[in-house]
Amino acid sequence: MTIEASKRANVGHIGSCLSVADLVAALYAGVLRGEPGDPDRDRFVLSKGHAALALYGALNGLGRISDGELAEFCSEGAELSTHPEHTVAAVDFSTGSLGQGLSIGAGAALAARLQHSSRRVFVLVSDAECNEGALWEAIMFAAHHKLANLVAIVDANGQQALGKTRDVIDLEPLGRRFEAFGWDVHDVDGHDAAALVGTLNGFDTANGAPHVVVARTTFGKGVSYMEGELAWHYLPLSDAEYQRAVAELA
Repeated sequence: MTIEASKRANVGHIGSCLSVADLVAALYAGVLRGEPGDPDRDRFVLSKGHAALALYGALNGLGRISDGELAEFCSEGAELSTHPEHTVAAVDFSTGSLGQGLSIGAGAALAARLQHSSRRVFVLVSDAECNEGALWEAIMFAAHHKLANLVAIVDANGQQALGKTRDVIDLEPLGRRFEAFGWDVHDVDGHDAAALVGTLNGFDTANGAPHVVVARTTFGKGVSYMEGELAWHYLPLSDAEYQRAVAELA
């Protein structure tokens, strides 16, 4: 679906979408509780907003976005754009300004506490976003307020738009940094759906520290010529590349 919609619209960010596809699928298939419109439903913040096609694919699979809406992705006047917009009924928060999604999530988690709601908040961030100070302010805020109902998932694919993350600002060991700020830390294979669901459903979200899952992923997962290649952060697909990608993902 990601490949087809990306090709039809002639837009990039394909490698980023494939990096998080298993994470988003695990959330929607076995973790997030409640339906749109239910005030006590869990909230999901795709802070890594340029991977919106992965989110749209999950929502389409659940019937919350129609095939027709998906077919209009990135066309003039369409609601589905390269970054999520809250005007889409199944999307809780508009995102795309990197480094800010965890602040939104922390606010939503605190709101749930104040409203005596059992809803949880899940925020998917990129490892590159961990270069930004605003994210660490949110990390400190969440730990101070013991927002146990807040879960951050870091898409740790080791690269960003202009280079390897270790060469831009090296934050490894990333889990130990979160731990130093008072978070409950878990390191998992970001492409192991069963392990992801088990880990995410195993948290005590009523008491204690906020939680973070450092999900080790592969940029461009599933398409051999995209895996680990920086160019696929932005490039659209040629006809030949599209055919090859579809064949490899089949």
